[in-house]
Amino acid sequence: MRRLVRAGAALAGLALAVGALTAAPAGAADRTAAPQAAADQAYSASTGVGVHNAYEKSKFPYLADALDSGAAMLELDVWTNFFGSSWRVSHSNPFGNDNNCENATSPGQLRTKSRNQNLAGCLSDLRAWHDGHPGHRPVLIKMELKDGFASNLSRGPAQLDALLTAKLGDALYRPAELAAGYPTLDAAVQARGWPARSALAGKFVIELIPGTVEQDNPNDTLWTDREYAQYLRDLATAGRLGQAGVFPAVLRAAAGDPRTRYADASIRPWFVVFDGDANAYVTGTADAAWYDQRHYLLVMTDAAGVAPAIDGTRPTEAQALDRVNLLARGHASIVSADWYPLPRVLSTVVPRG
Repeated sequence: MRRLVRAGAALAGLALAVGALTAAPAGAADRTAAPQAAADQAYSASTGVGVHNAYEKSKFPYLADALDSGAAMLELDVWTNFFGSSWRVSHSNPFGNDNNCENATSPGQLRTKSRNQNLAGCLSDLRAWHDGHPGHRPVLIKMELKDGFASNLSRGPAQLDALLTAKLGDALYRPAELAAGYPTLDAAVQARGWPARSALAGKFVIELIPGTVEQDNPNDTLWTDREYAQYLRDLATAGRLGQAGVFPAVLRAAAGDPRTRYADASIRPWFVVFDGDANAYVTGTADAAWYDQRHYLLVMTDAAGVAPAIDGTRPTEAQALDRVNLLARGHASIVSADWYPLPRVLSTVVPRG
């Protein structure tokens, strides 16, 4: 039952080289890409580092600080239920906003305004930062819909796309751009992979996953991943794929092709982003090479928990970089952790595989 409420190329290459690259520790230095080589790599052939729940003020005073960290991925938690009047951004408060977003409308306003803004305010900060950093590295924005879409409250896939378009505009890399010339996202990436990092300079890529509250709601039988994939398929059928602004992700590692969990085979080719616990890939529960061979993006979460476990927030820089290199060899596209105090680690980009 559907729920009513759910609880320039050179400049670009230079910018990527300056903002995204760093030397690895001894023993891993051979995996650090040269600046121009990294810029020329396909996005799906590189590995970057992400920050879990980067909107939290305890991690970064302002979202602009998270963007300045050099991280390849930043995560936002979003609520849609009827307890509030908009898309809210917080970890555990479903009623309001608790975050480091300030709704800046220009680069000069960053770090000057009141925080605890809604999703529109967070997206405005992304655009303001983008305008102040032309040719910035591609940044994956991982969006967890804590309680799922609420289309009956005008918070469904179409409304999310409209908001992303209004706030990010040409800074948004869209599914239609990846699929161009091919019938589905899967056909496109298997044929030619993702664009070069230099081609994605100045772009945000939006990943969308089901939320923890949604997953625990027995009355919710249409999770975020499936709902948005259906929407993508239907837009493509109608010749309107250009409206879409989001890449839905298959959540949780699984043996084989995890898209087989979707009974409706017609939505499976619309998933080219996957997201799961790093330990499951490292221990062989899921074959991470399968994703790399098909040019799919693979976000590995809880990187610190892979044996031998290291500190989840403040490992030594060498420990964190060694873990990044380990998971890069293990075919991660993004290594996700809470290593916000380590900017040199966050700005690391190495070859994948």
